[in-house]
Amino acid sequence: MSHRRPALAMSTSLLMLAVAGCAAAPDAAAPATVAPPAAAAAESPAGADLADFFRKYDDAQLSLSPQGKAYRGIRDADYGRWNDVGDEAEIASQKLQQATAEAMRSSYDPAKLSADEALSFELFNAQAARSARLFPFREHGYIFDQMNGAQSQMPAFLINIHSVADEAQAAAYIERIRGLGPLLDALSAEAADRAAKGYAPPKWVYTYVISDIENLRKPDNAVIEDIGAKVGKLGIDAAKKAELVASAKAAWAESAGPAYDRLLAEMKRQQAVAPTQDGVWRMPDGKAYYEALLASYTTTDMTAAQIHDLGLAEVARIHGEMKSIMAKVSFKGTLQQFFAHLRTGPQYFHTTREAYLAEVDARTKAMEARLPVFFNTLPKAPLVVKAVEAFREKSAGKAFYSSPSPDGSRPGTYYVNLYDLKDMSKTELEALAYHEGVPGHHLQRAVQTELTGLPPFRRFGGFTAYTEGWGLYSEELAKDMGFYTDPYSDFGRLGMELWRACRLVVDTGIHDKRWSREQAIRYLKDNTPNPDGDIEKAIERYIVYPGQATAYLIGKLKIMELRGRAQAALGDRFDYRTFHQVVLESGPVPLDVLERRVDGWIAAQKS
Repeated sequence: MSHRRPALAMSTSLLMLAVAGCAAAPDAAAPATVAPPAAAAAESPAGADLADFFRKYDDAQLSLSPQGKAYRGIRDADYGRWNDVGDEAEIASQKLQQATAEAMRSSYDPAKLSADEALSFELFNAQAARSARLFPFREHGYIFDQMNGAQSQMPAFLINIHSVADEAQAAAYIERIRGLGPLLDALSAEAADRAAKGYAPPKWVYTYVISDIENLRKPDNAVIEDIGAKVGKLGIDAAKKAELVASAKAAWAESAGPAYDRLLAEMKRQQAVAPTQDGVWRMPDGKAYYEALLASYTTTDMTAAQIHDLGLAEVARIHGEMKSIMAKVSFKGTLQQFFAHLRTGPQYFHTTREAYLAEVDARTKAMEARLPVFFNTLPKAPLVVKAVEAFREKSAGKAFYSSPSPDGSRPGTYYVNLYDLKDMSKTELEALAYHEGVPGHHLQRAVQTELTGLPPFRRFGGFTAYTEGWGLYSEELAKDMGFYTDPYSDFGRLGMELWRACRLVVDTGIHDKRWSREQAIRYLKDNTPNPDGDIEKAIERYIVYPGQATAYLIGKLKIMELRGRAQAALGDRFDYRTFHQVVLESGPVPLDVLERRVDGWIAAQKS
């Protein structure tokens, strides 16, 4: 469930290139003073190298994106800087993307390009169009919330992305600590402006944000602990290490700490007057905003009503499959009573974090051994599993994935939130590990990053319906691969799919049908086996992250439809490895493009 939303320090034009929230490296907003470099490309003769065109665009973005560079493993003179924020930067970055798309259209004829170049042309054009549709709503997003708020994402970036391999990189870390002060002040002012215009998050959100801030106001907070640990591993003398740590503490005390104090005061001020309705329908142009989000996340033209109805139908289907397993384990009672049994039975939960992580490790190793039977291409980057850091575990989501860096310096990482083990059922552990790790996000996104022949925007970008659809598809694929031998784990797999079906209902319920938080929570309690804490956290996620959760099942159903079509057409000639190669070798694409590619492959196989 890669659901990190890059809502801060990242341009709206690039918002939908990242996955949830997951997920791809945030590319920065460009300073307003920088002219789009794509204008020069417009003068290039038709037939010029398209790969070079996209490389220059990527270089232009990265030159304006210190954080984007760090995600890619690039550590240069900008390594100590944060991305520029503010509306001028948003506007300039949007102009850059749109000017590049216009230059591409005027300089290249898709009919004269190779098949893969024509696909890159189509994908960049589609992303620019999606971005243009979303751009008028750039103020609708929340800068501070419990899922992806700046208050926790900036420290998380320092801890998880900013590596310290030498003294210079330690100095850059300290520079970023000092830069947190003006950055947080700028974002706080922008959040206040948005709130005044009617774009504030619901009142309950502020409790989580304030909790994160309080955790980071401690002198020996997670950031100070992190740089101390990283500096401690350097091969320099003890006096220099002590000097660097002292400088970091001074930077926090003089800049970051006071900014967090000011941010706390601003969040409390906003909390006092925050709205109590949950859906984005309450915002100016909220209906159009939600429609644009649904179109972008699902890469379809489905309406909110159609998505809602699809969810209801899928919930009914999955409930039927669950009843079969309930009979298999000889449970006497209703499905809702079985749900209650799974929520409350101590045998369905680990008692220690170490035990949970050990089982994840065992399941992952068993899956990795089976992958070559179903995949031709496997990721080179390793996968690591980490518990979410203590400073943000109370507010963070249940699980998420972070892609590896292309230079090999950072592995793919599956983050699992073990704040409350009663929210992390044993029955779902397998499906969750397969979704976030292998054959799910880690396999797909590491392979994508390693497709060095693709333009950077395809290697590092994404389409949520494809990426999250693949993650959910992987949960069911694992059953085809011989896993879920315990019926309770298979029930957990169905529970995860049911969860995504219910998302279609509650996300559209909240943001289109004007359901309250409590109404949405009640729907999940009545229709899923998930623990109360899990349910409440999920609904709170959907409220601040409108539309994103609808992409999972819509994407999965399309991949399953295409696989079924291929199996019916090819019969004994169908091969999982080749089918998966067709799906993965393009990198993420919209669902209609994926369908076209698979249909073409089927026709080629038949002939």
